[in-house]
Amino acid sequence: MKVTGITIIKNAIKYDYPVVESIKSVLPLVDEMIVCAGDSEDETNKLIENIGSNKIKIVHTIWEKYTSGGKALAIETDKALDEVSQNTDWVFYIQADEVIHEKDIPTIKQAMEKYLHDKRVEGLLFHYIHFYGSYHFIGDSRKWYSKEIRVIRNNKNIRSYRDAQGFRKINNKKLKVKLINAWIYHYGWVKNPVFMQQKQRDFGQFWNDEKTQKEWQSKIDNGPKEYDYSNIDSLEIYKGIIQK
Repeated sequence: MKVTGITIIKNAIKYDYPVVESIKSVLPLVDEMIVCAGDSEDETNKLIENIGSNKIKIVHTIWEKYTSGGKALAIETDKALDEVSQNTDWVFYIQADEVIHEKDIPTIKQAMEKYLHDKRVEGLLFHYIHFYGSYHFIGDSRKWYSKEIRVIRNNKNIRSYRDAQGFRKINNKKLKVKLINAWIYHYGWVKNPVFMQQKQRDFGQFWNDEKTQKEWQSKIDNGPKEYDYSNIDSLEIYKGIIQK
């Protein structure tokens, strides 16, 4: 069984992404790790190189601007998928602000082995924990997605969906997946408030056209310099590893 990991990243330092921890968390599960590194303004590429694993293959890309609905992120993810070798069985997709816990590695590996020859299974579905504001609180309302596909069969008819949240077939059909007892820990909303505000400002270019993006940037530039984490509907205290 061959497993290839993929991820995309741009400006990891500027926007405070835990990409090193993210990549390291999946390295024990994969035979190779493809990192699509965008046209960063910081030392992101060096950061990835310094991980020092011979499993890592860095692919240099240029991110598109002014795409609707975050399509640029899906485009980059598809670039990573296109780099996966034909003899790979499973593709493990991890976003740069996601981490898996070492306790779940045996469960994930066992699931990939169990369904390796069952072609009816096209992916594995994971539970999610979304940290918010700090490592002590998690989002618990319906606005947070509770499950998502992170392992897919190596099939060129499977592509990244919408803003790279999940995957669909090229005919827009959903994948046939199995839910496993493993978790993705999502840290995208745990950043220094200044970095978070900057990310909110800049990342609008992947959801807006050029005119709308300029208006969005101007609004943020004329507002607070720090992101307001109090604008949330519901949270609960994180009490350790959650099991279901």
